[in-house]
Amino acid sequence: MSSSSYDVLCLGNAIVDVICRVDDALLATESITKGSMTLIDGARAEALYGVMTDVAVVSGGSAANTAVGVASFGGRSAFIGKVRNDAVGDLFAGDLRRTGVHFATPAAEDGPATARSYIMVTPDGQRSMNTYLGACQNLSVADVDPELVRGSAVTYLEGYLWDPADAKLAFRKAAEIAHAAGRKVAITLSDSFCVDRYRAEFLELIRSRTVDIVFANGAELEALYETTALATAIDAIRRDCGLAVVTVGSDGAHVVTPDSTYHVPACPIADLVDTTGAGDLFAAGYLFGFATGRDHETSARLGAIAAAEVIQHLGAHPQVPLIERIA
Repeated sequence: MSSSSYDVLCLGNAIVDVICRVDDALLATESITKGSMTLIDGARAEALYGVMTDVAVVSGGSAANTAVGVASFGGRSAFIGKVRNDAVGDLFAGDLRRTGVHFATPAAEDGPATARSYIMVTPDGQRSMNTYLGACQNLSVADVDPELVRGSAVTYLEGYLWDPADAKLAFRKAAEIAHAAGRKVAITLSDSFCVDRYRAEFLELIRSRTVDIVFANGAELEALYETTALATAIDAIRRDCGLAVVTVGSDGAHVVTPDSTYHVPACPIADLVDTTGAGDLFAAGYLFGFATGRDHETSARLGAIAAAEVIQHLGAHPQVPLIERIA
């Protein structure tokens, strides 16, 4: 690839994460399914906030977390996502920029409030997300900065944002600009429920080569191909896509190309605290490696290092600069 201003540009939901530790009893009282991501309205958001204590508040959203991870490796990352011009939107923007991520998407002056995700972490490290999407769903083609896309080695798209029609148009426009400039486009499938809703559309994006790289966990890939056999799903994505990165939790990850499959084990950890952001940070490590010329196995090892760091504490941002982890 030709030289670029940014290694990775991420497009996705601009969300402020509100995180706290809870026990299983609270999940039962609030009728929350452990490990799930549930969309909620403003009233439910306020009610949940009322039962949370000792909260940590940070900028979040899957693709934004990936951008933070790339920056933590010493990479050059940027983010496009929509917030409202409100106090929570200011918090998101300020927090993201402090991590070293370039963020310049204009805030909305009216409409719904900035998005928030209320994340409840149980003692087993499982996170249950309750998300009010608000302003982030209003990302549009007008928010896609052509120069930013052209200047980024990889443009990374968040599957969670495939719901709104305007966001779909924004994603396709970004992919068109990136390919015209000789750049690569990646997508994360985000969640099995996203895959179930948009299976045909995701497959079209992949088979048409609108995207060049697919990130998924094992369950998401199985859902994409409607199988319960991961090996079958891997064989299918090999036929459909030039490059896929499939995480399988504590078993590590597979990098799938048309000719080969590379397996990289997970990094050992001392204590599993919170799985929030594990996939996002794995993608950050892999994309940082890929954009800076590393081979598939090295890039996947960087992903494993990043995922291992983030699951040992609350929240989806590294607490130790990832560049120090690879020194």
